[in-house]
Amino acid sequence: MTQEEFKYCFDQYFDPIRNYLYYRSGDSELATDIAQEVFLKVWEKKFEFEENKTKGLLYKIAGDMLISQIRKNKVADSYRQTIEFNYKEDSPEETLQYKELKDNYEKALAGLPEKQRIVFLMSRMEELTYKEIAERLDLSVKAVEKRMSIALGELRKIIPAQ
Repeated sequence: MTQEEFKYCFDQYFDPIRNYLYYRSGDSELATDIAQEVFLKVWEKKFEFEENKTKGLLYKIAGDMLISQIRKNKVADSYRQTIEFNYKEDSPEETLQYKELKDNYEKALAGLPEKQRIVFLMSRMEELTYKEIAERLDLSVKAVEKRMSIALGELRKIIPAQ
């Protein structure tokens, strides 16, 4: 199939194929996705273009792909139903402990000297390496290590280990 034939085929049959899939599935997004896959398959396989045969082939491929997708969805749905979610709500004590810990952390962080706080936050929040922090702040890696060590030491003093 030449590129011109494919373009003609796509322009002629994409909407009817998508509508056919939509009528069968009731899901417009699924219909559009499968219709696109149908034409992708036709392009990859480079079928010979013959007006009536190609039209029938497109509908056949679309129907088969829809059935395959429905089967996959059924398997996925049945798997999802077997999964149990055991979410337990935090107790009031745990919520209070978390709030206290968070408050202590924020106070401790605010109490750090700016140089140590910047290095600590770049390391923990932005997940940068010491080398990356050193490059951004125009420092040596040893200076970053020293600032981080001081910051961690100060935080350990203020926030008790849980």
